[in-house]
Amino acid sequence: MRSSNPVFSREGSFTRESGYAGFGTTQAGSPSGGNPYGQSNPYGTNPYDNNPYAQQAPGQQQLTDEQLVEMYRAPSAGPLATGRMTLDDVVARTAMTLLTLVAAGALAWFALPAENYGVAVGAGLVAFVVGMVISFKRSVSPPLILLYAGLEGFALGAVTHVFDTIWEGIAIQAVLGTAAVFAAMLIGYKSGRIRVTPRYTRIGISIAMGFVLLLMINMVASMFGADMGLRAGPLGIVVGLVGIGLGAFFLSLDFAAVEEAIAQGAPQKEAWRAAFGLTLSLVWIYIEMLRLIAILRGDD
Repeated sequence: MRSSNPVFSREGSFTRESGYAGFGTTQAGSPSGGNPYGQSNPYGTNPYDNNPYAQQAPGQQQLTDEQLVEMYRAPSAGPLATGRMTLDDVVARTAMTLLTLVAAGALAWFALPAENYGVAVGAGLVAFVVGMVISFKRSVSPPLILLYAGLEGFALGAVTHVFDTIWEGIAIQAVLGTAAVFAAMLIGYKSGRIRVTPRYTRIGISIAMGFVLLLMINMVASMFGADMGLRAGPLGIVVGLVGIGLGAFFLSLDFAAVEEAIAQGAPQKEAWRAAFGLTLSLVWIYIEMLRLIAILRGDD
């Protein structure tokens, strides 16, 4: 199944498939057909999918048993030799992206007064545009991804400063909450308790589409003075919990996409695409967490 997230659904990028957990291995039940890194992989086939010694090209000398034994005993080509993406690549690129986001957020926090965050709103709009460009761009652009992280971090830093001025300590609560959701999803996915199956994906995407549509209707209604109250009171708490749940769902899709890309031999540069997707999911969770805590502390 192709990913519904435009970050991971571009031609040449990796896909999310269903099955069991375990980084570095293809999840059970993942079809090889249609996978850009499968049999028609322009970067080379998965050495575990086909026996490289099963067929010989016309005119090629047949290898002896001794030669085959020596080939199997030889060390495998590592990521430096093959240029393929590894889990370490994803972790390193994601860390760089998040550090850029946090640094920009800290700059906005200390540079902008809490009552004046118009610049941050502009940064957020530009970050949205840059994010859309990255999502639909065929090739991976690390500078654009880091630019997005900087702009998004600047906007979040300013907004968080405003929230923290009203509800002291809300920033650290939102950060800890986001980290807790990430850790829980990672443990659940790696332990096999969370399985990204086609049915799981369809249900989650359907809920996400309905959630976004509801928020858009509420936004339009609020422009005409008919706010539906989705961001306050008991209904706001429910909406906030659903939003955080959807962010966790997106994280599970990201984990499956990274696992599939590694198993199918995606090029090393695709680690930046994975870092961007993970950052988007974490930003979503953080924003929803910030709103939920603000609602819960509304009477402080």
